[in-house]
Amino acid sequence: MSVDLDELLERVTDEQSFIEFVAALGADFSRERAMEKATPSSPYGAGALGWENGSVDMFLDAAAAWAVATSRNTQTDVAVSNVWQRCAAILLAGKFYE
Repeated sequence: MSVDLDELLERVTDEQSFIEFVAALGADFSRERAMEKATPSSPYGAGALGWENGSVDMFLDAAAAWAVATSRNTQTDVAVSNVWQRCAAILLAGKFYE
């Protein structure tokens, strides 16, 4: 069962919902690994579920780079007032940011 991570991100408001988001993000990665094993995508693009970063170091580097790139814009953003959602957004960016 696939979960819409963007929708789930919108519902992150506290520690419990953040943990649920992290679990769903991990499950999404796991589903993509299984899909890629069965039918590999082109090595020049994202995987079947949109994952650009397939290793922990690449994922964390991308998440950190996105956080830095967007930190200037968060001063008036809702994410600043909801630190749990900001943290979830940073982790989600590790999926797609290059």
